[in-house]
Amino acid sequence: MADRKPDAQRKPAPDPGSDIANGPRTGPGPGPDTDADARPGPDPLTVPSMSAGPDFVLRPWEMSDLPLVREAAQDSYIPLITTIPPRYSDQAAEAFVRRQWDRAATGTGYSFAIVRSRDRRPVGAIGLWLRDLPEGRASIGYWMVPYGRGQGVTRAALRTVTGWALRDLGVPRLQLFIEPWNTASARIAVDVGYRHEGLLRGWQQVGDERRDMAVYGLLNSDGPADGRAVTAH
Repeated sequence: MADRKPDAQRKPAPDPGSDIANGPRTGPGPGPDTDADARPGPDPLTVPSMSAGPDFVLRPWEMSDLPLVREAAQDSYIPLITTIPPRYSDQAAEAFVRRQWDRAATGTGYSFAIVRSRDRRPVGAIGLWLRDLPEGRASIGYWMVPYGRGQGVTRAALRTVTGWALRDLGVPRLQLFIEPWNTASARIAVDVGYRHEGLLRGWQQVGDERRDMAVYGLLNSDGPADGRAVTAH
């Protein structure tokens, strides 16, 4: 399933405080929505709801999340690396939400909205993409709108999905792809237990140019991550 979007003018990269990491992508379009060309898995998946610390939850996307899509569409970077529509309309936003449902329906991955508990306001997204699971690896991507940044939300969400994928799902390897300038996102990855493994030159099309990506990995066999055992024995 390919997810194409119209060409947009290149927008400037955000400052290094952005909480964004890329999943693998093969065509235009965070992020947690970058596995659009992933091959279907054999069975549909059920996206669970999970606590991400005391103040936030991860849950399946809902049509009530259109205001989050609108806010993300106004960001200078998110539409360049995800299939968030670069020009917002209700129709395009609804199609985006349906694509998140399709990830689970086709077995290609789990797509979560990150939601603040006290007022149910969505502030970002995170996804676990399973395209390469037959080879023993999966990727995580995430993005956060400005309103949710700098509060530890992304760290809590990444920690939650990472632990769930390694312990509950038994994924052998998880990986993140982060642009080298994005020091805030890199710090989050390292804090959760990911290791910087190298630089992939010209790895991904972002806007109208190829960009380098730093790769961060975490193995199920790496031992304790974030103070907790990765694999239950």
